[in-house]
Order: sequence, then structure tokens, then C-alpha cells
Amino acid sequence: MQPLQAGSAGPAVTEVQAALRALGLLTTQATGADVYDEATALAVRHFQQVRGLSVDGRVGEETYRALTEARWSLGDRVLRYDPERPMRGDDVHGLQERLLELGYDAGRADGILGAETEAGLRSFQRDYGLTVDGTCGPGTLRALRQLGRRVTGGRPQLLRQSAGMVESGPHLIGRVIVIDPGHGGEDTGFTAGETTEADLVFDLASRIEGRLAAAGATVYLTRGRRGGPSLAERTDFANSARADLFVSLHMEAHGSRHARGVASYYYGTGSGASSTVGEEFANLLRREVIARTGMLDCGSHAKTWDLLRLTRMPAIRLDCGYLSHPVDRQLLLDARLRSTVASSVLAAVQRLFLPAEADPPTGTYQLSTPA
Repeated sequence: MQPLQAGSAGPAVTEVQAALRALGLLTTQATGADVYDEATALAVRHFQQVRGLSVDGRVGEETYRALTEARWSLGDRVLRYDPERPMRGDDVHGLQERLLELGYDAGRADGILGAETEAGLRSFQRDYGLTVDGTCGPGTLRALRQLGRRVTGGRPQLLRQSAGMVESGPHLIGRVIVIDPGHGGEDTGFTAGETTEADLVFDLASRIEGRLAAAGATVYLTRGRRGGPSLAERTDFANSARADLFVSLHMEAHGSRHARGVASYYYGTGSGASSTVGEEFANLLRREVIARTGMLDCGSHAKTWDLLRLTRMPAIRLDCGYLSHPVDRQLLLDARLRSTVASSVLAAVQRLFLPAEADPPTGTYQLSTPA
């Protein structure tokens, strides 16, 4: 879809405004009908901030989908698993949260009703003498509301996932890791002189691929030097590969002359991490890059971007710096810096699988691999 932004008009704008009003983010008096005005843009920004989306005040596919999902509350409709067209919405997220609070493994609370959520729902129905049909109808919903929270001090499936990473052993042999160089094809990203962001992140991805492969991991790139897969193709590829980890690489650009530094992102709503391992890995990798390059630390952040949400394994996005900033640009154009970032990725991946007592200090882990 064409993004809706200031100056846009028509039925699509009216639909967005209606959704914002239903969420209490926009009043009828604050906006003109059919016109994407300043009040609408402000309401969209507020919604994006709360939902963990990129805050730009525009309604693209991701924001539109999030607005559509936000209109559902648990109990508004019967929920059932459809492998061809999975149900999505805040009601699905509410069901997942409720099952997790009761101690059932419903997978990640991502608002998508998948096989794991159905399995958790069936287990709940079986334990409480309900019809075991994997459907959340009035009877199941009534039982869910009558029961108090049973699990405290953490969610079992997230704790199991964290423990499982360590218990699977410290080696990388047999691990499947998907590296996603951002942009590609006609989407070149930011251009620095004759060099594009797409070229630089592909070069970085290739360096990471070599180091991880030398350590025994099976590594796949989501695109070649000239390719430009869609977001859905990237996430589908990672899911089909049954990857253990997914790392998306970007180099940012911003109009502010002060924007610079390294940031990492993992799947989460902002009100509590939804991907424990993803958050741990995002922090590990960011700290390794900062320690080895001396670049500015911009922190790790929870986001609900589809890139992180639709991947079924711990997934992160690493922003390696700002090509729009003269200092960061000079560093990123240096092949030695990109090799250092690649070594940081290898160190972070290896540390993720190490037990706490064997985990070395940040910036010190070394593994001999070809340059």
C-alpha cells in the first residue's frame, strides 16, 4: 500500500481515523474528515510509540496492520487455529498472555494464533475438563477468566528457552544461523559517495558468514549481492531453514547531525520482553561491538517490527552506525572496522551458548578463524 501521511485524503484516511478514535487516540473535533492532518499524524505517532513500531507519523503496511489488530479484544470473536490464514489481533495476544500466566506453553505472545498457541490452549482445555477442540469460544473464555494467575517469577517457556540454549552445549557445530543484509536490489538504502548501504551490509554479512562457518555453524544469507527479497521472503526463509538465530544488519541515516552510534533491537512490546533470548543476544552483540569499536552506545530496544515478530527463532536487528554522520561514515567505510564488527558477532553468538561461569568479559573473547 502507498503510505498515508500529511496531506493524504480519501476513504483510507477515514478508516485510519476511525481506528484511532476507537482506541481513544483521536477526537472527532481534533481532525477533519478524510484529511490526514496534524492531529491524525500526532495520534499515529502515539500509537506507533506504544506499539513498539518505528515512529514516523505515517501509516504504512506495518502500522496499518497493527491498527487493524488493535481493534480486537479477547471475547470479541471465536479464536481458532488456521494454518493457512492465522488469526491475528490483540485478542490473540490476550489469549496467549492468559495461557502463559496459567503456566501453559503457548509460544511467544506475538498476537499470531499459531500451532504452539493451539497446543497450549488444548492442554488447558484438557486439564480443566473442557471440550478439547483448540477453539477459544465462550466456555473456554469463561474458564480462563475464572482462574487466577498460577505462575510467578518468570514464564516457564521463556526460562526453558534460555536454559535450552546453554544446555545444548557451547559449540557452534550444527547451529543454523541466518544473516540478513538489509536493503538490496532497487532498495540501495543510504548512499555514501559511490558506496551504498546495501553494498556495505552485504560485505559485512559475508565477513560474518565466513567467521561463523569457520567456527562450525551452518550460515545462510537472505540475499546475494544483487538480490532484494521482501520482508516476508526474508522471514519465511529463516523459518524454513529452522534457524537457531536470525541477525538483520543495517546502517542508519538521519537528518540530525547528532545521530550516530550502534543500537540493537529484539522482539518485545516494551512492557516486558517477549523474547528473552532475543533480548539477551541483542544486548550481548551491542556490547561486543561497542567494546571493540569504541562507537557510541545507543542501547537495545524492544520492537514489534514484523522482521522480529514473524521469525520463529530469537531474532535481532543490529544498526551498526550512521552513514549520515561523518565520524561513523568514515569508520564504516573502513574494511577493518567491518571485520571488527564481524568478529563481534562471532563472539556474541558464541557467548550466547556459554554457561555463566564460562562466559568471558565483554570484548575479550577470541576464536581463531580465517580473516
